[in-house]
Amino acid sequence: MQLLMRLRPSNLIIAAALPFIVYLFASSADYQRSLRAILGVEHGSSAFVPGFVLLAVAFAAGIGVVVFSRAKALKPRLALLCAAINLVAALAAATTGLVYPYASSVVANAVDPFTSKLVVQGVTPRQLTGEAEAMVHGHVSTLLWIYLAVTVVALALFLVGGRQDNGDVTRRTGRATLGLVNGAGLVFILFLAPMAFAAGVATTIRAAIAAYILAALLGLVWVGLLKLEYSRRADFSFIVITALLACAAAWFLMQPRQAYTLAGSLEGKVAVISGTPAGMIGAVRFGQFPSGPENEVPLRTFKGAPEALAALAKKDVSAALLPSALAPADLPVLWQTQTLGDRDKASGITLAVLAIVLGLLTFGGHIHRRHPLSIGSEFIVDTIRGIPMLVIVLYVGLPLAGALKDATQGVFDPPNLARGIAAMALAYSAYLAEIFRSGINAIPRGQLEAARSLGLNGWQTARLVILPQAFRIIIPPLGNELIAILKDTSLLSILSIRDITQRMREFQSASFLPFAPYNSAAIFYILLTLAAASLVSTVERKYDIKHR
Repeated sequence: MQLLMRLRPSNLIIAAALPFIVYLFASSADYQRSLRAILGVEHGSSAFVPGFVLLAVAFAAGIGVVVFSRAKALKPRLALLCAAINLVAALAAATTGLVYPYASSVVANAVDPFTSKLVVQGVTPRQLTGEAEAMVHGHVSTLLWIYLAVTVVALALFLVGGRQDNGDVTRRTGRATLGLVNGAGLVFILFLAPMAFAAGVATTIRAAIAAYILAALLGLVWVGLLKLEYSRRADFSFIVITALLACAAAWFLMQPRQAYTLAGSLEGKVAVISGTPAGMIGAVRFGQFPSGPENEVPLRTFKGAPEALAALAKKDVSAALLPSALAPADLPVLWQTQTLGDRDKASGITLAVLAIVLGLLTFGGHIHRRHPLSIGSEFIVDTIRGIPMLVIVLYVGLPLAGALKDATQGVFDPPNLARGIAAMALAYSAYLAEIFRSGINAIPRGQLEAARSLGLNGWQTARLVILPQAFRIIIPPLGNELIAILKDTSLLSILSIRDITQRMREFQSASFLPFAPYNSAAIFYILLTLAAASLVSTVERKYDIKHR
């Protein structure tokens, strides 16, 4: 009855419908297939579950020892129970082969299936070759025995330190070792290692949690910048930085121009070579030059000038856009011009835009007696909140990521999942920043003055006085944002990220089932949001000082 009393009245409807939902998935083959496809359950993946569960229990029990043995929440019986579970699970993982199938699946799904020699080519789901599987089992066995030895030593230090008169250092060493090793292992299997038995739901939850954490950190950065105070030194520093950026932009934009010649006729294709400025290519393609045609001109790209000239001699193309020094003299000249190189133009324009933005921020800060970064933070928050989430995801995931890839010559090319997480983190950071700001502003100013009278600096005041009190105030809105970001991960499917929504669309396109895929996805999202809401309610009750 107490459990029912804790449920919201609206959730009682879902609780009452839960038996019907279970019966529906148990009795309908269409719903079973749709649920397996949406969750990302691969064929034969049931063999991976025991190893994952065993490692999760071992790592979670190790973390439990650390949590239940803290001075503020000392629960020795639970700590001893977790220690026993940790030891037994570590021993079972090292002495049995339950972890080997899961480890093989992790390695097989982590490497590139097209270039790696560890996996069997053309086999789905991915499988390791015989030699690779034996190598992985050997390495995993060594790691598990090392983990068992570290666990035994850490538990011994933890238990022996509690019986000694001066065993605080020994106890802390054992507890720190348990926390570090088991924490790293738990983070790896839950957030980094591929899950072939639940790839879709793992992608959704990992993207939501990662985006939420990054958004919270960015939100704190925006709030920190917003709280910066005005000073003449800051004004002078930003004036100098603006002047330096303007000089650097002028230097790039005043570099020597490159002369290009379009020679030949426009009856066929026009040859262009790699490295030609994009503006020149666009002008030729769309006829944006004197006496240019109204229709679009077909182009053909070549690696260098010799290849373009050879194609021109063979009549494969009718004209060529080449540097003036390499253009053939026996062909009629259609257009001659000079232009700045793409790299110099992009660098100059970028620096000029930064100089203009910093100049405006400095001018606005000087007028309103505010720090320029404070105005910049306010501008970023207001701008991001005015752009739809889908537009931000598309902008960060496609053109911005492509521009960064081109600017770094392919060195910086994050996967689609990282692009989507960055986009959602950027979008939600604006909303979280407003939540943080309102929570901080709700703290009475007398608390700040009392902290300063005690000799605390700005960082100590924020960490020990302001943020702990503000956190209790902002728990409900932070929980709402967690639920919202969990649902908005469905927008990442637009970047072909195979989360729950993308797998639902793929399964529906292949099966042509009208309702089962959508109903399954909707029910699963409801269960995820209810779990997140329950977690938020638990945290809220824990830090609610009104009921203490």
